Amino acid sequence: MAPAADRGAPKPEEVLFSWSGGKDSALALYEVTRDPRYRVVSLLTTVTEDYGRVSMHGVRQALLEQQARSLGLPLAVVPIAADESNEGYEARMQEALTPFLERGVATVAFGDIHLEDVRAYRERNLARVGMRGLFPLWHRDGLPRRFIDLGFAAVVTCIDTKALDGELCGRHYDEAFLAALPPHVDANGENGEFHTFVFDGPLFRERVAFTWGEVVARGPFSYCDLVPRGG
Repeated sequence: MAPAADRGAPKPEEVLFSWSGGKDSALALYEVTRDPRYRVVSLLTTVTEDYGRVSMHGVRQALLEQQARSLGLPLAVVPIAADESNEGYEARMQEALTPFLERGVATVAFGDIHLEDVRAYRERNLARVGMRGLFPLWHRDGLPRRFIDLGFAAVVTCIDTKALDGELCGRHYDEAFLAALPPHVDANGENGEFHTFVFDGPLFRERVAFTWGEVVARGPFSYCDLVPRGG
């Protein structure tokens, strides 16, 4: 029989985690998993179905799946067309969220930090299906340093060349990368200046294996292709 104190402990709330595969997602997941009030039941990621890559980050779905396996979490993939309308995106997200709500999962966690309009947009869409948002990194300072100090490892996979030199694409997200950022660029990349792929850290059972591929330009964006090891 469980001790009396244990019998009275509340059951952790089940949480769906909106996962991009990048550094903010990893740090937010770290914070949620350390909080006894919550239990993450699955990752949820949008993938551009035309290319089989994580939307905006440009990371192959195979690497996304390797991440999830290393994290020990199920992965729900939401396919989004490259030219998907905003209405179409919202419909696909609602379709993906509904099964979780039906099994009692009413909270979705995000790695957003300070963009008020993005948070408001997420909360409006969640409210339509009867869910709520959880934002563990909201308005917190010092996140780049915390990410690095915790031992996470990430690669910069996408650069918006309107904000940054494309030569930074493919670099590790580390102290040297942060030192190379112009003063006007958010070190979190919260405004879309860059995106990352996390391949190791305190949450990972094993390092995600990959090799560096070519860097390609797509409009104003530079992408570094990461190739799964052996593929």
